[in-house]
Amino acid sequence: YVGTDFPNFAGYDWEMLKEETEKIIALTTKLGLWIVLGSTHRLTGPNKPYNSLYVINPKGRIVDRYDKRFCTKGDLRRLTPGNRFANFTINGVKCSLLICFDLRFPELYRELYKQKVNCIFQSFYNARQKGPSVHTHIMRQTMQCRAATNYFWISMSNSSGYYSPYPSCFIQPDGKIVKQLKQNRAGLMVNTVDLKKRFYDPMADYRDMAIAGKLSNAPNTIKVI
Repeated sequence: YVGTDFPNFAGYDWEMLKEETEKIIALTTKLGLWIVLGSTHRLTGPNKPYNSLYVINPKGRIVDRYDKRFCTKGDLRRLTPGNRFANFTINGVKCSLLICFDLRFPELYRELYKQKVNCIFQSFYNARQKGPSVHTHIMRQTMQCRAATNYFWISMSNSSGYYSPYPSCFIQPDGKIVKQLKQNRAGLMVNTVDLKKRFYDPMADYRDMAIAGKLSNAPNTIKVI
């Protein structure tokens, strides 16, 4: 990742990136899978690249691309922020994509809720660090909050490169982590998104009201005696 594994894009091997991307695209047709692929999307100079996720369907076609909308200060020295969501549907499940620092902006999740998204694939690269950090204690917890307050399924994938402050996990709509990988070790999870299952959601009757701007569930008229 730029800024962590290498300082900038000077001398970056874009041709190698293209070749490796094409190898992964070929696997989608061979295996019949959808793939969400983290990458860097090159722009024409002097524009800085995007930090991106490609959505590749089982026919080997890139059907959409999400560009990280909120960049950290360090990112902004090397990357360009995006400005749109990338929604797609798999087997009746409406999905969307977010990246890392986006988690600090609850407004993004509220907007995706309004767009009737069911599941978010959110990619992180909190790795190659010296040891545990504040991220160990807040990142997954923040994503659990995003899941519970918007009733989302969330796939939260993080790099396993040592040292990684937290492992990848899968979160259900009540905010519970239902599966996770081992920290600092490469691994694979298989999870199921079942839209027929119902989960604890005490704000269900009030969520839309709050999003619409009514920030109390008191009756519209109160008698004062």
